[in-house]
Amino acid sequence: MKIAIIGLGGSYADYIRARIASEKFDEVWGINCIGDIIHVDKTFMMDPVSRFLDTENAGLQTGVARSFLKNNKKPIFTCELDKRVSHLELYPLEEVTKEIGFAYFNNTVAYALAYAIYKKVEKICLFGLDYSYKNVNIAEMGRACCEFWCAIAISRNIKIEIAHNSGLMDTNVPAHEKLYGYHRLKDPLVQTVQDGQLLITRQSQYEAPEPMDDQPLIFGRHDNVTPLKEVNNV
Repeated sequence: MKIAIIGLGGSYADYIRARIASEKFDEVWGINCIGDIIHVDKTFMMDPVSRFLDTENAGLQTGVARSFLKNNKKPIFTCELDKRVSHLELYPLEEVTKEIGFAYFNNTVAYALAYAIYKKVEKICLFGLDYSYKNVNIAEMGRACCEFWCAIAISRNIKIEIAHNSGLMDTNVPAHEKLYGYHRLKDPLVQTVQDGQLLITRQSQYEAPEPMDDQPLIFGRHDNVTPLKEVNNV
């Protein structure tokens, strides 16, 4: 099963672009109230829902969270049931930790990743899970924990794909800056992936992907003439 986990960070826009490009997912799992904005099949909201219903502690997210809890008709995994909200399900913490052997959870996304590992999905695509941002002196806690769970997934042959604009696992770091220390060399080492294989090469030998189009196009005015069969074989 191929799933998408969608958080509230800016790279959730990469999910929108993926869907516009006809990428499909067997299930979409949302973090907190993202399900009030896009369709999700499951939600992970590990704070008790009373935090959103009885307090303003969630700040600007309070309103959208209350709307989501009122209107949602899909399962919501959480830590405590509340009669005011339907479709709440207790997160199977004991089963998950017993199966995987770890209990390192300092944010909601970690629970979603652990559950995906527990369910033995084939591929996890992560969007809107950013934690740190370029040129902004602010960061969210939880990045290390999520990267830990990504490593556990990879060790169990689960494929991980991260939104291009996400800071998770340094995905949005330029290729010539990914390998610390080597990035200071006049001809730094560059990390690339070709045909599914990880390669390390000198920047002087690195061939960047060619632009898809030689001429700029205005979408809607020019058709994409790439045969559908060719696209499906990529």
